[in-house]
Amino acid sequence: MRMAELAGKEIVNIYDGARLGVVGESDLVIEPGSGKITSILIPRKNNFISLWVDRQHMVLPWEAVKKIGLEVIIVDLDQTNLNFRRHLV
Repeated sequence: MRMAELAGKEIVNIYDGARLGVVGESDLVIEPGSGKITSILIPRKNNFISLWVDRQHMVLPWEAVKKIGLEVIIVDLDQTNLNFRRHLV
C-alpha cells in the first residue's frame, strides 16, 4: 500500500461512528527496518491557540485498521485504546 493510495481517505471508528480525521492531514509512523506502518498520528483539532503551542495527536495503532475502502479507512477503537501524545509541530 502506497501513501498516495491512503491520502484523502477519511478515518472512521466503527466502535462509535466518529470521524477521526483524514489521511493527508495525518502522519504515518513507519518502522525503519521493514518499511511497515506501525501507527497513524491524527492531529486533534482544538482551537485557534493550538497554532502556537505543541499539538496533541491521537495515536492509532495500525492493528486497529480493519478495512481500507475507496473513500474511508475503518478502524476499531474504544475509548480505552485511544492514546494522545504531544508531538512538536
